[in-house]
Amino acid sequence: MTFPKKFFAGDFVQWRLDPTTDVFGESISSPDWSVVYYLRTNTSAEGATVNSSAYGTGFAFSIAAAVTTNFDAGNWFYQAVANKSGQETQTIFSGAFEVLASRAYTGTPAALDGRSQLKKDLDAIDAAIRAIIEGGVVQEYKIGSRDVKKYELAELIMLRDRYKAMFVREQKAQMIANGLGNPHNLYIRNRG
Repeated sequence: MTFPKKFFAGDFVQWRLDPTTDVFGESISSPDWSVVYYLRTNTSAEGATVNSSAYGTGFAFSIAAAVTTNFDAGNWFYQAVANKSGQETQTIFSGAFEVLASRAYTGTPAALDGRSQLKKDLDAIDAAIRAIIEGGVVQEYKIGSRDVKKYELAELIMLRDRYKAMFVREQKAQMIANGLGNPHNLYIRNRG
């Protein structure tokens, strides 16, 4: 099991890492080596350090739910650093993952917008098109990370088509990740 690509804030997170090798083909394995994952996001003073424990000749990791509860939803990054006797350190893996806002609550639930950022942007584009068609003037909209002062209808339609295609790909990937299969697969049955 490798580092998870996404998880909810407040989840207990676990993964394992098989022994690996350095650039010279020398083994990086326990108990001679330890591995530390450094997790960070684009929020000041937010991150976590996750130390390994031996698992056979590999490594096991866990992050307590009490720690991930404080993780901001969004994109995070990790760097796995192997360490041998405090003398040799080297990065063996790095990557990105996503923390999802927790749906768990106590008492009265607060409002939750479960749409992806891509879906929010697509909805904003549709609202801008609707405003132009209904005779309103689109003065200013926020689409993604851009503040837009004014778009022509043709530009908005092209932008909507591009975002719609990206949203369809996002939905397809989500269906595959949820074990529902590829919606674009075509199955043919031979009746012979």
